[in-house]
Order: sequence, then structure tokens, then C-alpha cells
Amino acid sequence: MITQEVRVGIVQFTSDRGVPPHRLAPLIEAAGFASYFVPEHGHIPTRRDAAHPGTGTAELPDDRYLRTLDPWTSLAAAAAVTERIELSTAVALPVQSDPITLAKTIATVDHLSGGRVSLGVGFGWNLDELADHGVPAGRRRTMLREYLEAMRALWRDEEASYEGEFVSFGPSWTWPKPPGAVPVLVGAGATDKNFTWIAKNADGWITTPRDRGITTAAVRLQEIWREHGRSGAPRIVALDSVPDGDRLARWGAAGITDVLFPVDDSSVEAATAYLERLATAVGPGPR
Repeated sequence: MITQEVRVGIVQFTSDRGVPPHRLAPLIEAAGFASYFVPEHGHIPTRRDAAHPGTGTAELPDDRYLRTLDPWTSLAAAAAVTERIELSTAVALPVQSDPITLAKTIATVDHLSGGRVSLGVGFGWNLDELADHGVPAGRRRTMLREYLEAMRALWRDEEASYEGEFVSFGPSWTWPKPPGAVPVLVGAGATDKNFTWIAKNADGWITTPRDRGITTAAVRLQEIWREHGRSGAPRIVALDSVPDGDRLARWGAAGITDVLFPVDDSSVEAATAYLERLATAVGPGPR
């Protein structure tokens, strides 16, 4: 049984072959789950020098990388047919978009959903994909930091402006404004370097499928969080595959706040059956 501190959500590797978000999201909400996360890949260059973190080569483990739906269109569709679940990304790649336009898009989805949006971001493993967007590989962390700072200014300030290396704009008006700060979660490996970046620039961490020792990593993130003067605790979203009550209880005790499970989206019937089985397996906690 999951401890009361852990919320359980669903991540869908969206594609043009799977159940569309406006059909899946209501099923997730009806089954009692807390959140719905989707990924982002605008395109995949056919020739790549960057190795996939899972395969260690240019080979991709899944052709859905080539077919991923736009995340914000997907979440807008989900927002229109749900009332409660959190809507987020695992993960989006902000530096592949214009920050002013992206800030408007996210704020609009947040407004239309009643303030249910959070933003999961990544630095980007596919350097060839980033290069097509003019992102210098060695500066992608700085670029992401500037994008987040600029978007936060646009979401927060009546007259927003920003001056940086990659983002620059003078005093400007833009609405809608999110009702509160849009939470930012960083999907990255469990390293001190990444945890320090999170403590300085974000609100929490999303694990990767390759992370092991998540309990120990969660404790380390909280240490670094406090070392950088952050109050409270970071949100920690762990990716899982098969529910295990003992493991989830350990994770909850270690400070993991959310666990995401992938969904079978081959058909509405398969998704419904999977969500029912998962709901039974994880019990009546705060889904």
C-alpha cells in the first residue's frame, strides 16, 4: 500500500498511433489518478552522433520518438475534458521554442485548465536535435536557465523584461498570468551537478528510467536543497514500471512525492483495463 505522502500519476508516450490525449485523460481522472504527463520531441534527425542514453548508440528504443505529439496541444486537449488532474510534461524541451511564445502557450493552457499545469523540463540528450534549433550543446544548461527566468518574468510581472545571453526583451505586457508560480521539475540523472542545478533553478526532480538507488538519491537532493538555502522540500517524481508496495512505501518515507507509471495506450479498452489493474495494485492512497 502506498503511503499517504505519495501521489500516483500516469505518463503516456504520446504518438499518432496511441489513444489520443482527449480520450485517455478522462480515463486517468476517472480511475482516480493524480496527474497526466507527456513528453516532447519536435523532430528526430535521421543521422545522429548523439547516443540515446538507453541504448548507448544512435539506435532508438522506440519509434514513438519519431511520432511524438506536441505536448501543449496534447495537454490543452486533456484540459478540456478533465477537471482535477495535474497536467505536465516528462519532459519538455523549452530551448527548442521561442521563450516568449512558449510562455504564452503554457500560461494559456494553465488558464484554461484552472491552474493545473506544471512544467517538466530536460537539458536534452539528443544534441543533434538541439543543434537544428540553434542550441549550442555546451551552453544548453545556461540557455534553459535563461528561458525559465524569462518565462517566469512574463508569468509574474505586469511589465516583464529580461536581459541575458540567449533571451532578451524590453518591458512588455502579456496575459494571462498563471494564478501562482508554475512548478518546474527537471528530468535528469541523479548527480550532484544536476541536483545543484535543480536547487538553484527549479522546484523538483523527475528521475530517469536509468536511475537506480532512488531512495539514496532523494536524500542527497534534499541535502543539496538545504545547502542552497531552499525552504521546504523539493518535489520528487519517480518513474516506475511495475507497482511494488514495499518499494513505494520506502520511496514515500525518503521524500518521493509522486510516482508515474506508463500506460498501455494501444486502445481505449487496453488503457481502461490497465488503469483499473493499476488502481487496484496501488490501493486507495492519494491518487
